[in-house]
Amino acid sequence: MNSEIPPQRLSPGLYIVATPIGNLGDITMRAADVLRRCDAVACEDTRVTGKLMHHLGAHKPLLRYDDHASERDRERLLERMRGDAVALVSDAGTPLVSDPGYRLVRDARELGIAVTALPGACAAVAGLTLSGLPNDRFLFAGFLPVKDKARGEALAGLASVDATLIFYESGPRLVKSLAAIGEVLPGRQVSVAREITKLHEECRSASAQELADHYSANPPKGEIVLLVGPPVERQASADDADALLVDALQTLKPSQAAAQVAKATGLDRKALYARAMDLRER
Repeated sequence: MNSEIPPQRLSPGLYIVATPIGNLGDITMRAADVLRRCDAVACEDTRVTGKLMHHLGAHKPLLRYDDHASERDRERLLERMRGDAVALVSDAGTPLVSDPGYRLVRDARELGIAVTALPGACAAVAGLTLSGLPNDRFLFAGFLPVKDKARGEALAGLASVDATLIFYESGPRLVKSLAAIGEVLPGRQVSVAREITKLHEECRSASAQELADHYSANPPKGEIVLLVGPPVERQASADDADALLVDALQTLKPSQAAAQVAKATGLDRKALYARAMDLRER
């Protein structure tokens, strides 16, 4: 006689479940529990999700929901969520981070359907932690455009963002993207993180050109997170320094004005003092 107590059924609604980005050991206990107890799983690729479900010993209906899903597909899922617990997963990582699904979440919330998020692995965040680039501010920008002109325009539009930029990229396109970064965002520190959490995980940091040279000679495989450091602080020009000194000399002595401008610009204090004395004489 089987004395096992069946697991308690989940409440109806949408469960956004983060899954591993490579190492299956990164599945959280909570995510595994929800995938075993839900009534159905909405996923990008049933073959990919099927492998994870097999690993967990979970047998649930897998419903295809990807970029090509129609409005009618979304309506069917929403209708099912009124009475069933439906888990939403991506092929890897946290759903909705450069993956389809935001319309499903938006519509579920508008219809009063319960939405629950289960945090977990995210390649963008893992890549940021590996890179050693400034992480107090960052912007995730998804995949860069495929065509050269559009790629350059996208990078130019992000040039003034004072934060580390994070992109997803594929192996065949990496070298072209690095070349574009070197041209549009020169002087920036760049990192390439690939195969994160897997056996051959690596993270290389250098200039865009150095990385392009390396990966031209060593074509990369696997999923890639491409990171670009924030803009290098521009050193003030002589005209900028003069304008700041003239303004400071309105209320400060030359030595004090030089100290203030040196702190603001990083320029040499002695040279600024000499310039302040010259400006005052004029």
